[in-house]
Amino acid sequence: MKLPTYVAGIAAAALLTSLTAASGTSAAQVAGPEALPKVNMEATVKAAQIDPRRSDDTLTPGAKASVLLVERALRDRKLLAAKWVDGYFGTTTVAAYAKYQKSLGYTGLDANGLPGKTSLAELGAGRFTVTRVIAPGARVTTGGVVVNTRTRSMLAEAERLLGRKLVLDQGSYNPGGDPTSAGTHDGGGVVDISVKGMDAATRTAAARALRRVGFAAWVRSPAQGDWPWHIHAAAINDTDLSGPAQHQVGDYYLGLNGLANRGPDDGPTVTIRTWEEYRTR
Repeated sequence: MKLPTYVAGIAAAALLTSLTAASGTSAAQVAGPEALPKVNMEATVKAAQIDPRRSDDTLTPGAKASVLLVERALRDRKLLAAKWVDGYFGTTTVAAYAKYQKSLGYTGLDANGLPGKTSLAELGAGRFTVTRVIAPGARVTTGGVVVNTRTRSMLAEAERLLGRKLVLDQGSYNPGGDPTSAGTHDGGGVVDISVKGMDAATRTAAARALRRVGFAAWVRSPAQGDWPWHIHAAAINDTDLSGPAQHQVGDYYLGLNGLANRGPDDGPTVTIRTWEEYRTR
């Protein structure tokens, strides 16, 4: 005999309840991937760069629900104390995520505390699915320096907006290459750009184009440090960013200059976007 729809629904719910009670799993886990909550990777990674640099407990807009899911998973793995499950991806959560990455066998940049595509998917297995996935891509050589494919695409678009080629003085994945860089180039997503032949207006225009496509970018002068005039740019949400570069991105969102003195931002005003946000605007 075919049961009426409402009766079948009650029976299914009862079965689901009994299964979850017996196994200790959640209803979402039993129901299948389509019923699992979603973690927005873009928003989560953004929070992991900004929140550790805040002087208060303000949450990164649009990230709370996703960060909570990540923090609960870290808590259940005994990597994060319950009191830190608050939707705020601060230094404690970054450190916990780095421990989780190391527990998977990752080292170096793959254990930098920023959620990566593979580690985040594994953390969410049976708990949540990952949307708005981002990845830095493979390492490639361009302009005589090493970057990743995401950075290369961003630079190409900035050149299109600017209407001129950009010459790279320093690329990414260059640990110890320039001691004045304070480790920002040790990972991916960071470049220094020559301003030779540029006047002040052109330097500013170049920094603006870089910012528009998703870089935290500043014109650097000899008055600020032991370096020549150049443009320093760090790709927002590049999951290969070194720790110091992560801090620069966070400071950029908070209206700061990305230097050790944490002074006010001295670059052109633009709407801050990631590369992915720029492409879908």
